[in-house]
Parts: sequence; C-alpha cells; structure tokens
Amino acid sequence: MPKTKRYALNLQHFGGDKTEKATPKKRQEARKKGQVAKSAELSGAVVLLSALLTLMMFGDFIKERVVKLYTDVFQNRMMMQVTPENVSELFNHYGIQILILLAPLFIITFVMALVVNLAEVGFMMVTEGLTPKFSKINPIKGFKNIFSMRSFVEFLKSIFKLLIIGYLVYSTLWGEKENFASLAHVSAEGAYRFAAKMTMNLGIKIGAALLIMAVFDYIYQKYEHEKSLKMSKQDIKDEYKKMEGDPIIKGKIRERQRRMAMQRMMQEVPNADVIITNPTHFAVALKYDGSQMEAPQIIAKGQDFVALRIRELAKEHGVITMENKPLARALFHRTEIGDVVPADLFQAVAEVLAYVYKLNGKRR
Repeated sequence: MPKTKRYALNLQHFGGDKTEKATPKKRQEARKKGQVAKSAELSGAVVLLSALLTLMMFGDFIKERVVKLYTDVFQNRMMMQVTPENVSELFNHYGIQILILLAPLFIITFVMALVVNLAEVGFMMVTEGLTPKFSKINPIKGFKNIFSMRSFVEFLKSIFKLLIIGYLVYSTLWGEKENFASLAHVSAEGAYRFAAKMTMNLGIKIGAALLIMAVFDYIYQKYEHEKSLKMSKQDIKDEYKKMEGDPIIKGKIRERQRRMAMQRMMQEVPNADVIITNPTHFAVALKYDGSQMEAPQIIAKGQDFVALRIRELAKEHGVITMENKPLARALFHRTEIGDVVPADLFQAVAEVLAYVYKLNGKRR
C-alpha cells in the first residue's frame, strides 16, 4: 500500500492554545476581580513570627502588667461590695488594662500582616467577590474542584506542613528530655521559665520553617496565576478588536467620513473664482474675497477622477478653468483644503486671477 503523507499542524495558529503572556488589559481585569498571585501561607507565617518576636521583646512588660492585675484583684478587689456601679467600674478598669497589655502584640502583628499583603498584591479594593454567585454551590463543579490538580497540590502542602511541624515538635521535646526529669526539683517559677523558653524556641523553629515554605508557595502561586492568565493568539486579537474597534467597521467609518468630506468639498466648487488644472491629472479650486481674505484660498482640490469631477462641476456652474501645469502641481502638493496660497506662488496666482477678473468683467 502506498504511504500516506501526514502533515503536522501547529494548533496555536488556530487560536486554541494559550501560549501567550497576558496583556496589561487582561491583568487589570483580573486584578479588578481579585484574581492576584497571593499566598495565604506567607501572611500566616509572618504573623506567627511577628507574634513570637513581640512576646520576646515585650515579655517583661507583659509579665509586669499581669502581676499588677493579679495583685490588684487579690489585694484590692476581693473585699469590694458587689454593686452595679462597682462591677461596671471593675470591667472598665480591667478592660483598659488588658488592652494596654495586648496592644504591642495586636499592633505589631496587624502592621506586619498589612505590610505582607501590600507587598504581595498592593492596595486593592474588590467588590465583585461580595456578589453571591449560585454557580459556586454547583455540586458537580464542586466535585470537580475537589479532585482538581490545585486541590491535590494543596493536600500535599498540608501533609508536608504536618510532617515538618511534627518533626520539629518531636526533635525539640526529645532534645529536652533530660530537663523534663529535673522539673520535679525546681520551683514553679523555674518550671514556668523552662516551659516558656521551650515553647518560644519551638515556635520560632516552626515559624521559620513555615516562612521558608511560604516563600516557595508564593513562587508556586505566582506561576499558577501567570499560567491562568495566559492567552491564545485569538484572545489577543479579540481584545485588540474590542480596544481599537473592529478594523472593518473602522474602515467603513473612515470611508463614510471621506465621502462626506468629498461632498462638502464639491459643494464649494461653484463658489470658486477659478479652477487651475494640469490639465487632466490635477485640479485646484481657488477663491478670493478681498474684503474677508488676506490671500487667495484653496477651497477644493483633486487628482484624476476627483479632478475630472471638479472640472465638470466648474463647467456646469460657469466657473472658469485655466490650464497651468506647474502651478496646479505646486498648489496640489503643497497645500491642503482651507489653506491660503503660499507666498512664493502669490505672483503666479495673482496673474491668473487678474486674467479671470478681466474675462468676467470684474473690478477689484
């Protein structure tokens, strides 16, 4: 049997494959919808580390405040008479004290979370996500999302995080096994210090590990976001048409504008004083009114077919046509409709107009 020749086809030429980088307009539209590269792991890790470092820096401040609160409760408040006024004053006083106690922790973690989010996505106000969409509760679509590649990756990330945290907890506790045995021989404050130090050490390790993982997660989210924004060649063409307008429609609009301009120009031909021709290739219509114009003005001009139409209209309305090849060519190429005659052509045009006025019996 004869061999059948097969030709390879590059499907991207048909606009199907999304191989092109997203255009600025596509990125802007995605941003308006809240579709940005963002890692929730990064902000969580930074907030955790910020909280731990804040506790380390302000540990003494927090300890002093807590001791003062307990001292005040047991020394000054235990024997107070229970009345609505006393209870209200007590809650107000302790509420303010607790806010002061937690203020460094809240302020620093809030500022760090804000800085991380601004660094990731910048300032962004999105309202589209607040609109309820019933497609999101579609069970078939939800089932597909559960078994999607993104869900599988998120599952692997969660398993990996649990393994890392479990290993850090185990290694930290195992490293302190000898100190656990000696806790029976230390004071309560010593046991508290040991537990606080170990907890802080473990928290720093976990926070650092989560931060490293979050950086890689952000890189992955950035890659996935760029991949989701990719466009096909046909998408780019369609976007260009929407931005610039359909070339066919724009061409029709320009053609109509040309016809209207041509029609207005032809309506001015009967008002001309003279038509200077090439004689067949160019025709330029001149008009001069000494009371309103400083120099003769070009009110119409054309080439080939348009020149023929100008000469026909001039003949119909009794406008004199004069042949002057150099002058007609110079006026056609150097002036536009509405312009006055260039200064170096004044003499030649004045001689033509004088001859025309003489023929018409005019006096200027």
